[in-house]
Amino acid sequence: MSSREATGTVTQVSILNALLASRFDGCLPCRDLLQYGDLGIGTFDRMDGEMVLVDGTIYQVRSDGRVYQPDLTNRTPFATVCRFHADETFDLTDPTDVPTLERLIDEKIGNPNVFCAVRIEGAFSFMRTHALQQQSKPYPPTVDVVRGCVRFEMSRVAGTVVGFRGPPYVKGVSDMGYHLHFISEDKTQGGHVLEFTMERGTCSIQALSNHSVILPDGGAAIAGIDMSRDLVEEFHAALAAHRH
Repeated sequence: MSSREATGTVTQVSILNALLASRFDGCLPCRDLLQYGDLGIGTFDRMDGEMVLVDGTIYQVRSDGRVYQPDLTNRTPFATVCRFHADETFDLTDPTDVPTLERLIDEKIGNPNVFCAVRIEGAFSFMRTHALQQQSKPYPPTVDVVRGCVRFEMSRVAGTVVGFRGPPYVKGVSDMGYHLHFISEDKTQGGHVLEFTMERGTCSIQALSNHSVILPDGGAAIAGIDMSRDLVEEFHAALAAHRH
């Protein structure tokens, strides 16, 4: 892969449908993941917490609320990374929530049919996140795992938000729309972003027109999955049924 391709490519390990089919075993060592990017998000073997990759360092936000630097032999079942070089950086001086920020990024990127990498450095008056809990075999349905996430609330916290906006055509392969993770400036708190209020900050974005999927071990993680089913819709329907 040329350097130009590397800087314009979002690379992911496995596909979303594999997670939705409860394929939670890690399939690529974190050390290998770093060959493909210095910014990213994901999870760890057996869904053990939230991955935040910032400046080439991998952090693990576990369900105990603490942040760890995992052994790089730890494997990921699903992750998305890129080599981040901002196309544009802009300041946010007014209080901003997640939907407002997403609209701003959409306007600046323009093309809704490409990936966008996001990095935000900000001061947050409020941040709500969650973290996956480590699973044991036989693995439960993914909707139960998500419902079992541990939530955290933070006040007056500074830190970094990283993640991606996926285009509509990647349904079942990657996350459509925004998927963001947070880590505090002191590297003690974080998780998958649910909502926030940012008092001020700086947002950097990069459009990524190339998309690469890694399927280790001959695609073992997706072997036997019935891809004719709409696993994304089944997941959202199950989640909605629980809420009601």
